Amino acid sequence: MRILVAPLNWGLGHATRCIDLVNRLLARGDEVVLGGDGISLRRLRMAFPSLHVVELAPLELRYSNGRRQTWAMLRALPQIVRASVADHRLLQKAVRREGIDEVVSDNRFGCFVKGVRCVYMTHQLYIRLPRGWRWAEGIAYRLHRLVWKRYDEVWVPDYEDERESLSGALSHRRTGLPSASIRYIGPLSRLTPSCERDTRYDVVALLSGLEPQRTVFERTIRERYADSEERVLLIRGRIGEPQVEWHNGNMTVVPQMDDSSLVRVLQGARKIICRSGYSTVMDLAAIGVLDKAEWIPTPGQPEQEYLAKHLNSHLHVTPSR
Repeated sequence: MRILVAPLNWGLGHATRCIDLVNRLLARGDEVVLGGDGISLRRLRMAFPSLHVVELAPLELRYSNGRRQTWAMLRALPQIVRASVADHRLLQKAVRREGIDEVVSDNRFGCFVKGVRCVYMTHQLYIRLPRGWRWAEGIAYRLHRLVWKRYDEVWVPDYEDERESLSGALSHRRTGLPSASIRYIGPLSRLTPSCERDTRYDVVALLSGLEPQRTVFERTIRERYADSEERVLLIRGRIGEPQVEWHNGNMTVVPQMDDSSLVRVLQGARKIICRSGYSTVMDLAAIGVLDKAEWIPTPGQPEQEYLAKHLNSHLHVTPSR
């Protein structure tokens, strides 16, 4: 079967979790085509340089500098709608041209087309809104449901049992869901535990997310540990930059790390500082280091704020692969 996998270009998380999905599809003998745009697609191409690529509609989103993202997201809505419409048109052509049998869309709203099986993947069936907008969450849920009802099936990368859930109420809150179309496929992560541990660092800081908040987060970490005696590794999350390691006192800085090295430093560190994005949550769960995490949600990002609270207060599970 020839399957197109297309993650949303919103940071790197959608792409990195699709690496595990693509590996699973390849392992069962499917032929995979990569779809998408921007840094997300570049990350997939790094992982699978030999796979064919279909360019979809560009979507370049940015957060604001402040602690509220409401207006930044409202301003982005027209762009998201335009990109979704363009995705739908581009996909119709690509399906015919590439002989696609199935499409897996990771949160790309417009990646459905008649005549082939289309799957929508999301961990957030129920969209969280900022304080002051909570009254509209029911509306947001119904609008989101209109999107995923256009697909043949919805895949949720989490455990079906709510007691083990990593995403909590984001994917388990409501009753009366059309369960026949929703499938919990378990968490996705490209990372696997290692028998080796790299203990050179006391603290590992993982930077991620949209600009300018990624840079704001980096500045916060640098200031926090400027006079510390702790050994800190700062992984900037910069795709495509030269892999140059440099040192500033107690801090080692790298643009990115290969997966095996990343696992070893995460397992060997005393503390991990990171955003509470869901793909990061799944990665840390996969290698058994959730208990080391200090979650710092992106300011004004209700989903990450909820996940940080959920993980700190309610999660008592050691996921298995």
